[in-house]
Amino acid sequence: MAVRLRLKRMGRSHRAYYRLQAVDGRVPRDGRALEELGRYDPLEKKSDQFVVNKERVQYWLGVGAQPSATVLNLLKKHGVTVSKAKG
Repeated sequence: MAVRLRLKRMGRSHRAYYRLQAVDGRVPRDGRALEELGRYDPLEKKSDQFVVNKERVQYWLGVGAQPSATVLNLLKKHGVTVSKAKG
């Protein structure tokens, strides 16, 4: 099972927010998640814009989960260390 860290779109039209989740790579974007790791609200103030459980993100990265490009950029921007995966 290939685990991915990616965003799930929530909210309504013109007021979207996202949940950061660990999911099986084969499920649809808004499908069932293995674990919810945080949230991202692009319209929120900077301090509340990105909330993440750093310990659990580090765990999932440690067991081989691959972040999407957007999630990778968000994690780097907010100080979560992301090491290059082997292979």
